[in-house]
Order: sequence, then structure tokens, then C-alpha cells
Amino acid sequence: MTKHLIVVENIEDWRPYFPSEQVVAVDDYLQQLLPQTDGRAQIINLCRSLDYLSRGYYCSMVAEARGHRVLPALKTINDLSRKSLYSYDLSDLSQQLSKLIAASPQQQSLLLKIYFGQSPDTSLQKLARQVFEQFPCPIIEVEFSFSDHWQIRQIRAAALNKLNEAEQDFFAQALDNFRHRLWRKPAKRRQFRFDMAILHNPDEAMPPSNPAALKKLIRSGRRLGIDVELITPKDYIRLAEYDALFIRETTAPHNHTYKFARRAEKEGLVVVDDPTSIIRCTNKIYLKELLSANDLPMPESHLLYRNDEAGLNALCATANFPLVMKIPDGAFSRGVIKVKTAEELRREATAFFQQSAIILLQEFMYTDYDWRIGIFNHKPIYACQYFMSKGHWQIYNHNSKKGTDSGKSTALPISEVPEKVLRIASKAARLIGDGLYGIDIKQSGSRTVIIEINDNPSIDSGVEDEYLGVALYDDIMREFLRRLELKKTAGR
Repeated sequence: MTKHLIVVENIEDWRPYFPSEQVVAVDDYLQQLLPQTDGRAQIINLCRSLDYLSRGYYCSMVAEARGHRVLPALKTINDLSRKSLYSYDLSDLSQQLSKLIAASPQQQSLLLKIYFGQSPDTSLQKLARQVFEQFPCPIIEVEFSFSDHWQIRQIRAAALNKLNEAEQDFFAQALDNFRHRLWRKPAKRRQFRFDMAILHNPDEAMPPSNPAALKKLIRSGRRLGIDVELITPKDYIRLAEYDALFIRETTAPHNHTYKFARRAEKEGLVVVDDPTSIIRCTNKIYLKELLSANDLPMPESHLLYRNDEAGLNALCATANFPLVMKIPDGAFSRGVIKVKTAEELRREATAFFQQSAIILLQEFMYTDYDWRIGIFNHKPIYACQYFMSKGHWQIYNHNSKKGTDSGKSTALPISEVPEKVLRIASKAARLIGDGLYGIDIKQSGSRTVIIEINDNPSIDSGVEDEYLGVALYDDIMREFLRRLELKKTAGR
């Protein structure tokens, strides 16, 4: 059973608030003068001091050693201990201040307190949330100073016993809101061994899983003892609540999906897609170099570099047109075009170089369909043939009269996939890691080549599950369960 505890330096520090059995003194927690708690315990450390080797410092240290989830974590305490450790993280935040705070000759400094990511000053709420996401700590004091422009001078943890009456009221409200988000379920109602969050975006035009698939993932997880909940980008601060994160939103290193993956990894969650896989798979330049270095078959490929006029001229003179031009981080056929002549290559390259310093060109290799082999932990779990969109050379046609059109698909048993396709798909997946990947492969005559390695492969109801049905979702959730059980065993 999960136990939720608020740890204070002295029980008297909690006198202004409602009594609660969840509030304990730090000495009792450190000396285990409490009912035994398991590795799922959630701890909020509200000790007066978090200085090195203080009781507050030991509270977070001991909590982590016991396998408890604690706020603030030891890393956060250490990051806040010296400005040299966190000054890099402040650079982006400092740049926003001039837009948020009106410079005034009479006001040269400002002190803001942030309570669980909430600010009493609504104009600074967005900044408060960002500070809390970088330094998750119950009460944070942010000191601003003005000299030509506003900047953050210092960030430090604040003490519960130093709050005035108005601050106590705001703290109590923020804590109540935070606990409702973080600890949404009373322990007595828990029926599952583990908690999983599925990150999705209901507004995404082309998500990797449709709503029906998400429902099937939830049902499969719960049958196996994993309580699965859908979360959205606004739920970042709740990540520590879960044991696993499954990202079902199109990933990119520069958006919140990578931020979620990185945070989940730091918190010790089982996470798919993991940050390393996101970085490696979302850039076609990296994949081209990776496949080349490991002698895996791919279409004939060329890299073009911005301002390399000689290289562009050479390619225009020697290439066999048409060629496929790709922006490095395109997804779902976006940022991928076909150029038919040298003149078209020059024109489109100028446009592409506005987005990337390097672009990829590959031979045009038409096939009626592409293979997609889904691999999880080095094991093929599904196979699908994606046919080209009608009258188009790609699976997705983003310029159709309907807006975006896609070709038909056929899911097949793994046993019907050509051995060579399975072999090179498995080799490609191993180069990335042990996550969930979709390997795209073309076959033309005796030639079999890898087109792409996807870290966030589509799993849609009615498409990838057409042959396996619910068994596909069960296979995915069983692998999550295996990893969760291994983590739990390792933490004992």
C-alpha cells in the first residue's frame, strides 16, 4: 500500500494547518518510528533547512535510499546549493523577465515565493511553473534584480516556519491543489501493482495512436495489474506519481516529449520512448551515418551542406534523378519531397537550408508498399504493409483535396514476413536500443533496404493491430510489466 507523508522539522511547524496523520516529524521518519512504508511511498520534505548534512538533507537522502519518491529530490537540493550549479539553467528564465516585469527606477529588486509551482503574482505564473519544473521543491524563493534589465539573481529553498499568515493561506491552497494532482487516489482504492502514464495530445492531427488504440492499451495494462492513465503536456509536474511513462505523442528533441522522457528517466520510471532513442531516431542524418557505419542496406544517399556550392554542383551533374530530398527531423512524410531535375534540386535545397544546415538526398525507389516491422526489446511484435496513397508516391499525401490522405494497410503474422526483412529490421533496432521501434523497409526485386527507424511507431486500432487484435496491446504491456518488476526487484 502506498503511503503519503509530509515531513516537517518539528510538528509545531504544522500548527497553522489542519492536523493530519500524514504529517510526521523528520526524526521519526529518519529513525523509522512509523508504520513500515514500501518503495511506493511519496514524501514531501518541508524541513526548515535543506543545507548539506542537515536533517532536511538527510530526509531526502534517506528517502531515496529507501526507494521512496521525495520532493525535493537530493539532486534538486544539490542544484540549489550553489549558483554555479544552476546558473546555466537560469539563462532561459532570465531572458523572459524583461517581458514579464515592467522596469521601474524605484524598484531595483523583487522577491517571489513559489509554492508547488504556483505564484501569488498571476503575471509571473508561467515563470513560476518553469522554475518549479527545473527545480522541483515545495517552497522556492526567487530573487530578481534590475540593472539595465531584469534578471534572476538567486533561487533558494524557503522554510515552512518562516511564512506569514497570508503566505500560509496560499501555501495551504497550493499544497491541496498539488496533492489532488499528484496523489489523486486514496490508498485504500488502489487495486494495481504499478501506475503508468500515457502521454498523448488530444489536439494532435496525426498522433501515433488513435483514441481506440489508447483505450485498448489502458484495458490491457489493467488486466495485467498496471493502472494506466492518459496525461497531457500540462501534467509534467505529476510524473513522479507514476512507475512508467509511455509516450504516444509525436516525439522531437526540441519539444516537451523529450522533456517528459528526460524527467521520467531521472525519476527512475520505465520510459518508452527513452531520451536516447528520441535523439537517435528523430534525425535522418544520424540514421544515415549509423546505417552506413554498420553496413546495413539503405538507398543510395548523399548529404548536402549549407554553403557547399561545389558539392551541390557535383550532385546536380552526376545524380540520377529523381531524388528524394529530406529534412532531418521530418515525420509522417512531412519534410520529404521528390525533385526531378537539377534545377528543382537547387531551388528546393535553398528552401530546405532555411531549416537545416544539412539535408539528405536519396535515390528514388518506388514500391507499392513499405514494410513496417514493430520491435520491442529486440523482439518483432507486429508486421504491417503500408501502401502508397492513391496516385501518390508516398504513404501520406499532405496535398490531397481532403487535406492529408494515406494509403491502405495490411497487417500480417510475423511468420509471413520475408526472413531478410526481419533480419535487417532486428539489426537496425539493436543499433538504437531496447525500446519500441518501427523499422521501415522497402523491397524491390532482390533488393531490401532500410528507409527509416522510428522511435515512436504508429499503433492504431484497425491498422497495426489488424491481425493480432488485443494480443498486440497485451504484448506491449507485458514488456512494460517485465521491466517494472525488474526495477522493483533491483530496488529491494
